[in-house]
Amino acid sequence: MIARYGTMRLLLVSWCVFLAASGCSGKATDYYQGYAEGEFVLAAAPAAGRLEKRWVQRGQEVKAGDPLFTLEQENEKANRREAEARLRTAEAGLANLMVGRRPSEVDAAKAELSQAEEALKLSALQHQRMERLFASGYVARADLDEARTNHARDRERVAAAQAQLQTARQAIGRDREIAAARAEAEAARASLEQSDWRLQQRAVRATEKALVQDTLYSEGEWVQAGGPVVSLLPPANVKLRFFVPEAVVGSVKTGQPVEVRCDGCGDPIPAKVSFVSPQAEYTPPVIYSRDQRTRLVFLIEARPAPADAMRLHPGQPVDVRLK
Repeated sequence: MIARYGTMRLLLVSWCVFLAASGCSGKATDYYQGYAEGEFVLAAAPAAGRLEKRWVQRGQEVKAGDPLFTLEQENEKANRREAEARLRTAEAGLANLMVGRRPSEVDAAKAELSQAEEALKLSALQHQRMERLFASGYVARADLDEARTNHARDRERVAAAQAQLQTARQAIGRDREIAAARAEAEAARASLEQSDWRLQQRAVRATEKALVQDTLYSEGEWVQAGGPVVSLLPPANVKLRFFVPEAVVGSVKTGQPVEVRCDGCGDPIPAKVSFVSPQAEYTPPVIYSRDQRTRLVFLIEARPAPADAMRLHPGQPVDVRLK
């Protein structure tokens, strides 16, 4: 197919060069010979697989977002389920480290703190009573020392119970454990995004409005990685190629308007020059004489508006007039 297209293009170029060159030797003409050409967009998937469904046919018009083809997706779907399960596991582990202990454990810590506070109140009263009795000489110093020791002990128990309650209310994981769990969850989330991307690449959609120029695979065939399945021709990718003589090329500028006529196209099609070739299509002798110089022709490319480009077909001969 590629060889046939190259041969046809070579014949068209040779025919246009001959007509343009022969026209320069005689009477000048307002129109120059040329042809329409398309820059095709080849839609392909990055990975290999069996073509499960092709949604378009040759000659069909598609718009942005329309499905073109789908490769088998069983392996990618399984990988996505695995990545999703890993993310749920990582997020659950992080959540477990972020929360405190169970409510029953927190209640038990509160109860221990309440008991310690009550014991502290009792030991404080006993200590005060022993201080008065010792001052009056009714108790020995050993009894006063014991009351002081009990009061100090209960005060320490209250501090310990307060610390235990605070610990029960905090996250059970330490800072580094939480940071590691958070990093693991982020890695699992990135893995899920990769799986989603791979799955999306198995179903290729059109990125812009275009004409389906050709389909290269049928359903059930094996498609190589990066192998094009559908050939598209967006209207903006249609261009005109024509040839002007050496005496005219100097006056042609990029952006210059031209008028295009073709058989069966109806009204003339407006276009603008998009490229002026810096090289001649015909190579003369080393010494340029006036007669040899008139045989030079230069390639000019022009692009019509996308709405007008739909009236043209690649390989179609056209007549172009500079304005």
